Amino acid sequence: MMRVSPIHKPMIIGVDIGGTKVAAGLVDSTGEITHKTRVPMSPAGDAAAGFAAVVNAIEAIFALAPDARAAVTGIGLCAPGPLDPKTGVVLNPPNLPCWRGFPLAAETQRAFSVPAKVDNDANAAGLAEYLWGAGRGYANLFYGTLGTGIGAGIVLNGKIHHGRTGSAAEGGHVTIDYRGPRCACGKYGCIEALAAGPAIAQRARGKLVDGVPSRILDLAAGDPDQIRTEHVGQAFREGDAVATEVMEETAFLLTVWLGNVVDLLEPDIIVIGGGIAQLMSPFFAGMSRNMPKWSINQRSNEIPIVMARYGADAGIAGAAALCG
Repeated sequence: MMRVSPIHKPMIIGVDIGGTKVAAGLVDSTGEITHKTRVPMSPAGDAAAGFAAVVNAIEAIFALAPDARAAVTGIGLCAPGPLDPKTGVVLNPPNLPCWRGFPLAAETQRAFSVPAKVDNDANAAGLAEYLWGAGRGYANLFYGTLGTGIGAGIVLNGKIHHGRTGSAAEGGHVTIDYRGPRCACGKYGCIEALAAGPAIAQRARGKLVDGVPSRILDLAAGDPDQIRTEHVGQAFREGDAVATEVMEETAFLLTVWLGNVVDLLEPDIIVIGGGIAQLMSPFFAGMSRNMPKWSINQRSNEIPIVMARYGADAGIAGAAALCG
């Protein structure tokens, strides 16, 4: 059996809680994730069962790294909102009906006798990028996460901007076209409704009419209803004309959105993460170059738009950053 060296330096545990799983990781002072694990989550059970999944994930980390128990100085947790980051209470999350007004931070602190903090995933991921990732060295950062939805985190002078009630940074629900499609939030023309993964797929379906040939349709086995974002992305990488048009339109919409962000915040850097960030990354330089067309700030093209450091582990790193 390989001998594991004792852990002497301070460590943090980051816990990423979702509707079906709890992922946990052991994170050092440089943001390196040294151990990680995941366990199932039971969102429809009672509060105790839901919290048991959190405890199990943390204990699984200690099983992987027994010396870490004495080295851990804090536990950060990303949980679905709405929540109150000041009190660490999860309020009423649709994806976790087991928790209503659940004091997640207090219960975690009680169970493990170390300080615990709670925030939503986008806020926390933005803080991780500020501390350890692509935004390191910048005072003010805007973090956008592109995936099934669009989220955001704002870090100003090293602090997450929560707003009056903790509900700030709902960047995905900024309207850029009030005549646009209705978003799941109830508003019209939100950037999420126009440029998130499902919107990309929907726009591709709309272009494949009257027998227009496209690799997208091949990848979807000839069924337009089965077109997904990953099909558009693969076709784009293969040089498909329809996919390229869809992606260029998505980049344009994101540029309009980020122009508004710059006018409101003028961050030092814009960091983009999430499941489709890699797909959009070839457009980042052009988006930055075109920013002055959509911002009153004519130096907005000086603000770099970059890929996030953390990919699938953004939740773990972000949670840990809350205690960093």
